Amino acid sequence: MPNKVQVPRISDAVASTLERRILEGSLKPGDRLPAERELALELGVSRPSLREAIQKLASKGLVQSRQGGGTFVTAALESTFFDPWQDMMGSYPNLREDMLEFRRMLEGQAAEWAAERATDADLQRLDQSFQVLQAAFDSDDTEQRSEADIAFHQAVGDAAHNALLGHLSAALLRLMHDNIRLNLGELKSVPAASRLLMSQHAAIHAAVRDRKPQAARSAAETHIDFVRETLAQTLRSVARRETAERRLHTDFHTS
Repeated sequence: MPNKVQVPRISDAVASTLERRILEGSLKPGDRLPAERELALELGVSRPSLREAIQKLASKGLVQSRQGGGTFVTAALESTFFDPWQDMMGSYPNLREDMLEFRRMLEGQAAEWAAERATDADLQRLDQSFQVLQAAFDSDDTEQRSEADIAFHQAVGDAAHNALLGHLSAALLRLMHDNIRLNLGELKSVPAASRLLMSQHAAIHAAVRDRKPQAARSAAETHIDFVRETLAQTLRSVARRETAERRLHTDFHTS
């Protein structure tokens, strides 16, 4: 019959549900899927149907099973952007400036949309990430600071409720991770700089919470402008130290 209603297979419906969670960021790269029994119960399907759905996602490269270790979400939606740029960043330092320029545009828009679209759950997550960021800045652990910094900006990106922006933001923050860590490491010894960074994050947090889109965009752009300038100063400082050490090494061997 030409007008016969096509009933979707249960496994297709389950695959679509899990795919949507990956797309929206509810399931992130590296996240482990719940145990099979637990997930089948949550979704109200049989375990064979769930297994078939997971196989469909695996064939798309969205999840990967590890022997004896469960099934994990891959970075497939971000890696096609991330991988080639990661290699080139080391060879072409000027790309850092282009990345920061792009990040300014992306995070300004993300903050504006987050102020317009954030749900109560988004704001709760943003509050939590901001508290973690405050605690990290009170510590001397640069890695902890950089991870908390990235998590805060990702919470803003996710609150914008644009799937492409959320995944691009995540890829860009991963790409900039080493630069963020380097920058925070250099600034750790400058109390005024650390205070400025926290006040900038606080301004973004407050503007999103108060639902002030233009203030949120402005706060995000001001923050990235500060990061661009301090990163440039950091790289110049590192270059001067390396030059001085080479000179000292040369003098030692020629004397």
